Amino acid sequence: MRRYHDLEWGRPVADDRLLFEKLTLEGFMSGLSWLTILRKRENFRAAFAGFEPAVVAGFGSHEVSRLMGDAGIVRNRAKIEAAIDNARRYPELVDEFGSFAAYVWRFAPKPRSRLVDREEVLQIKASDDAIALSKDLRRRGWAFVGPTTVYSFMQAMGLVNDHLRGCAVGAEALRLRREFEPPGRRNGLGKEV
Repeated sequence: MRRYHDLEWGRPVADDRLLFEKLTLEGFMSGLSWLTILRKRENFRAAFAGFEPAVVAGFGSHEVSRLMGDAGIVRNRAKIEAAIDNARRYPELVDEFGSFAAYVWRFAPKPRSRLVDREEVLQIKASDDAIALSKDLRRRGWAFVGPTTVYSFMQAMGLVNDHLRGCAVGAEALRLRREFEPPGRRNGLGKEV
């Protein structure tokens, strides 16, 4: 957990595959702990073809059966089928917004100017931005993307920085977020639209 916190959590990510992986893993975490998922992450990566959306989208009943028999991952049929269905819907977002990252980052709030304290973080279950992203994904047919799951995804991928005041890694994540240019769709002239 410490390595994950220090090297990954809260740092801005614009890589489509990593964003898809994390959103999928957050869905698998629903009702479980992140530590459970983190310990199985490499197994998930192997089982889900590195979370390449195009490959996962091609999974059928044979792969669902294989995944249900894989003790190295969370064997929940609804979550497995949601991951596959979400992968099938993924290209629609890429076609519309230019990339999955451009779509996701549309929902990022303005970066905070400071780190938060423990009491503030304990009060946050979701945010208006997470609720909006969750609603939009669900409207588009995605599953296991409720507001709490989406907020956790936003924290992990650096859309919001919920590192605590006094955390050295948090200060670095805060700087990285301020310097980060969210991806956007570009027209033929190289300008964002």
